[in-house]
Amino acid sequence: MANSRGVLAGFVLFLCFAETCYGAGVSFSTLPRTLVVTASPKPADVLKGGESQMTVTWQVNQSLPAGTDTSYKTILVKLCYAPISQKDRAWRKTVDDLSKDKTCQFKIVAKPYNPANNTVESFQYTVAKNVPTATYFVRAYALDSQDKQVAYGQTTDKSKTTNLFGIEAISGRHVSLDIASVCFSAFSVVSLFGFFFMEKRKAKLAQ
Repeated sequence: MANSRGVLAGFVLFLCFAETCYGAGVSFSTLPRTLVVTASPKPADVLKGGESQMTVTWQVNQSLPAGTDTSYKTILVKLCYAPISQKDRAWRKTVDDLSKDKTCQFKIVAKPYNPANNTVESFQYTVAKNVPTATYFVRAYALDSQDKQVAYGQTTDKSKTTNLFGIEAISGRHVSLDIASVCFSAFSVVSLFGFFFMEKRKAKLAQ
């Protein structure tokens, strides 16, 4: 009995260790905001999926002490849902554990970072066709050599209520298809009237 309890206790400790080492991700609340990030869309602008472009820029805040960015190896920029587009949508839910967070689901770009060359970087992004209609902001993460988030920056404030912009998803219908549909409908109506006219004419001739 004692051995069984010992084995059970050891198993529980192992699970706790595994959760601590492998299960949990980086907590967003622990990250310092060291990156200055901008995006070209103005507040309330609405971009078109698959068509519109925007320019994103980022740089480590130059007012911070030297060496702040020593561990930064990559800058990952992502498109993120604003709270208004997360309400009642669990699949977009914000979680402090970044391994479970669903706020920022769309990658814009990832670029290597060199601390010796802390200049403003920029990227022109064409809104992907699979981005759904919603309200967004842009966030950048600084990643270390293990691809772990160690810092961030974003285009909005802490509560994610300023500098937000919209994206309208691609409809999936092409203009030529819409035109063909209208033409087909018109042809069907004309054919129907023609059929009735011919039937009526045949009936008169039969008399």
